[in-house]
Amino acid sequence: MTPFCRLRSHALPFLEDRVDTDVIFPARFLLLMQRGDMGRYFFHDRRIDPDGGAIDGNPFDDPRHAGAQIMLAGADFGSGSSREQAVWALTGFGIRCVIAESFGEIFAANCLRNGVLAIVQPRAVVERLAILESPLEIDLEAQTIGADGESIPFDIAPSHRERLLKGWDDIDLIMEHEGARIAVFEAQQRQVQPWLYGADA
Repeated sequence: MTPFCRLRSHALPFLEDRVDTDVIFPARFLLLMQRGDMGRYFFHDRRIDPDGGAIDGNPFDDPRHAGAQIMLAGADFGSGSSREQAVWALTGFGIRCVIAESFGEIFAANCLRNGVLAIVQPRAVVERLAILESPLEIDLEAQTIGADGESIPFDIAPSHRERLLKGWDDIDLIMEHEGARIAVFEAQQRQVQPWLYGADA
């Protein structure tokens, strides 16, 4: 994964509460495309009407938010189904950080697994950020949100912070913490069961 250190971007505000994963990525699209194509279905039913036309006034296609890599959300963002495709759609649309009042637990875990920084902030802070016209600056090393000259701290578990800073996926994480033990096991197994490693073992 791409390491997450600092990010400067305008924010895409969508402060509706209890937005579940079926809103973020509708289930009917689960079998229709490859992962790299999922961004086009991000919040599909809030962006596209049943006839295939654009829904006027939706924030996702508002030119003011074009290219936003930060999203502002309400309470329980990403609740409901555990589908990881919701996060794939999020990243496919270009979002690398979501600031919300709270998150669905599995959705937050899927964000971490896919290099997305999920930041919890009080509702009043999220609403204040949503009306700013200047870009936000996310500094994961310092654990701050820079907003219109203000520095807002945020909490993150040290292990999650390290994982995002280093761009570790699940395999990287296993190798970092268990790599030495795996190497010892493989060396022992190679001696006991050399046929598992081919003719050159």
